[in-house]
Amino acid sequence: MRDFSFFDPTRVLFGCGALGKLHEQALPGKKALICTSNGTSTIKNGSLAKVKSELEQAGCAYEVYNNIAANPLKSAVEEGAKFARESGCDFVIALGGGSVMDASKVLAMFAAQPSDDLWDYATGITGKAKPLDSAPLPWIAITTSAGTGSEVDAIGVITNPETHEKIGIGGVPSMFARLAIVDPELMKTVPPRFTAYQGFDALFHSLEGYISNKNSLMSDMIQRAAIENIGKYLQRAVENGEDMEAREALAFANTMSGYSMVVTSCISEHSMEHAMSAYHPELPHGAGLIMLSKEYFTYWINRHVCDERFIDLARFLGKTDANKPSDFIDALLSLQKACGVDDLKMSDYGIQKSEARTMAENAKVAMARLFVADPAEMSVEDCQGIYERAYK
Repeated sequence: MRDFSFFDPTRVLFGCGALGKLHEQALPGKKALICTSNGTSTIKNGSLAKVKSELEQAGCAYEVYNNIAANPLKSAVEEGAKFARESGCDFVIALGGGSVMDASKVLAMFAAQPSDDLWDYATGITGKAKPLDSAPLPWIAITTSAGTGSEVDAIGVITNPETHEKIGIGGVPSMFARLAIVDPELMKTVPPRFTAYQGFDALFHSLEGYISNKNSLMSDMIQRAAIENIGKYLQRAVENGEDMEAREALAFANTMSGYSMVVTSCISEHSMEHAMSAYHPELPHGAGLIMLSKEYFTYWINRHVCDERFIDLARFLGKTDANKPSDFIDALLSLQKACGVDDLKMSDYGIQKSEARTMAENAKVAMARLFVADPAEMSVEDCQGIYERAYK
């Protein structure tokens, strides 16, 4: 049976110029906390000024919190939640990429709780896994990159550097965004290399979901749309960020990959990358996934757990004459080469081959729930072997 349950209450405004419609929307509060990264991209590309202008037109007060890193930290979420409480903000606006989306939705949840320790509501190795004491603050997602699809799901991935855990927090229906604005014009200034990293992150969400044991008629439709658009348009966006047809296609694929996580799940590749960047937070998430991908998917192909599905994936990526599972690896590596990310090395980010066992054990515990969605059981030794074969 290929039954599915799909619930996603986020209203999505999609298209070029969509941000200019924010002031027309029914906002979920009177004072917003605008959350951005600790970089300067939203200032340079004008999106922060535009959001402020839209809120002013709507008669809505706001504060800005700009301390979210590429792999968002527990401490930053706690700091932002405290700021929201003290400032009297009654809703949150996430303006940025996937990291900002993840941090903001968890911040909105945590700001409404009585605790000062986010890990009271986390699972993983050291979390207390408490149920929420109060309903989260509502939040609005305004995504400026095409990478995670986090604007339409209810889980945020947060890093605790003290315990080397990078885990998903949330998943309750009240953590879905009230509104998501997906405006491709906000993405055209993303640098080529990060366009590639983000595009591959979105791609892996759907590739993983397609071979997961949770696949369904609904998820197949969503994932195929995401994979085909990324396969066709990612190289174009990397080569020319002003190519708005390509940016629009990737923005759509990004949101579809967010829906993929709602109707199915990512699988252990994401757990394994989270373990890598939990120990090495300077590693971009998409880059880590690329590093693992050849050996990770080859592992499943060699186990022959879903041969026909890998042939499908090769065809979705543009290899229309695919007739064997290994054709998928050829298609995947071809896209990585075309986008200039086929040369990534773990060693460039300080990762040692000797860490393979530690990362494998971490992945199996900290993000155990994704292993449950794998097409077959995977052991710690299997994970260790993938890390070792992928190491450069």
